[in-house]
Amino acid sequence: MTLLIDQLAELTGHRDRRQADAFLLETLRELLEPVALALHRCVGEAPEQRWLTCAQWRGEAGRRPYAAARRYDFDLLPTLESRPEWAECARHTRIVELPGSPAVTLLPLVAGAQCVGVVELHSTRPLAAYMLRSAAALVRLYGNFLALLDYGERDALTGLFNRKTFNDSFMRVVLELGAAQRGGLESEAAEPPRQFFLAAVDLDHFKGVNDQFGHLVGDEVLLLTARVMRTVLRLDDGLFRFGGEEFVVLLETPGETEAWAALERLRLRLQEHHFPQVGQVTVSIGFTDVRSSDLPPTAMERADRALLLAKSGGRNRVVGPAAVAAAGVNVEIAHGGDVDLF
Repeated sequence: MTLLIDQLAELTGHRDRRQADAFLLETLRELLEPVALALHRCVGEAPEQRWLTCAQWRGEAGRRPYAAARRYDFDLLPTLESRPEWAECARHTRIVELPGSPAVTLLPLVAGAQCVGVVELHSTRPLAAYMLRSAAALVRLYGNFLALLDYGERDALTGLFNRKTFNDSFMRVVLELGAAQRGGLESEAAEPPRQFFLAAVDLDHFKGVNDQFGHLVGDEVLLLTARVMRTVLRLDDGLFRFGGEEFVVLLETPGETEAWAALERLRLRLQEHHFPQVGQVTVSIGFTDVRSSDLPPTAMERADRALLLAKSGGRNRVVGPAAVAAAGVNVEIAHGGDVDLF
């Protein structure tokens, strides 16, 4: 019992969801001694949701459960219906037991009122009743923990992550970039460097929407904008709302051209989307590359500079580092936060 309490204290001490997912599986592994474990999350927007395996353990001796890589191709992920047993578990939020060798137990992961994923457990024989109750209780507790994280980390209106969460996510990216650069210097392997981009997305003339149609309609526009962003960009953890009509995107792409193309798809989709009562709503987007020496304010300053250029150029545009340089606007920000324009 003392060991289990220690494990629960360790589990609920994590704020990085990937690490917490892996530690949930580690706790189940020590409690149940299965032969394999995995945590699959539902990602994307209905009706195009997919399964993303966020953490797993394949029975490797001497290895603990591990979180999956942050990068994934949404189009290559299995659809919900391609895994009917997982879909049944999630849709009806009930335990599914599949006999066989190995025996498979599926446990719904519910955060708040929504099933967000499925824990898959393989064992040499079906779990005894008391073991199944313990596993279900542990997964239920973890779901409650995720709901508390969401309450503090997500925007209440749109469900996107909030500004505080952005700072933590941004610094993780910067640390990953620094580690990758150091690793590249020490390795002879010619792997392409990882590149991240930060975009500021701002709804054009949003004050006019609120003034003409009221704040309830304005809130619906914000909510629908967030849904379109999820659908087009297909990011699980890189979308943020900073407040008002300002959104932020943190994405990894091979280069600036690919980042521009992804953001241009978003701009076009929003331009083509019909917003009830309002009709058409457009966005202006400015983006910049993320550097290993960046702090959140320095990168946001560069993205905001690109956004201002997009708005001054007529709005409903995407502007990146190349366009900023071509316009003759170079932004260098000292560590103290001062901005120098040349």
